Amino acid sequence: MGAQDNAALVRRGYEAFTAGDMNTLRDLFAEDAVWHVGGTGRLSGDKKGRDAILAYFGQLYERSNGSMRVTVEDVAQGDRYTVRVQLSHAERDGKTMDQRQVIVFSIVDGKVTEGTEMQEETTLVTDFWS
Repeated sequence: MGAQDNAALVRRGYEAFTAGDMNTLRDLFAEDAVWHVGGTGRLSGDKKGRDAILAYFGQLYERSNGSMRVTVEDVAQGDRYTVRVQLSHAERDGKTMDQRQVIVFSIVDGKVTEGTEMQEETTLVTDFWS
């Protein structure tokens, strides 16, 4: 797969995430994929395996009472990595989180094998999800 194919795969992933379509997301991730979430909060740490990653995505929706939304601002595509810049919005317990995040996707043989989230303000994310 080339850079454009990788970008299309990530785009399908965002569409599925926004729609809450876990079956499509399941198909886009390698079974042994790893997702890295920075910070020290309750949701931080490495999610190892497709099922753990999907469970993490479910927690984002659950803990935000379904308010979690992402808006893609930009993409940088390459043969090995696809990088997305997004605005993330969620509401929880009377708090609102609006911030920019970058996610670096590693894609091998048409499957996401690794994702690394980088938040604009790690402390804000930690406080919000705790």
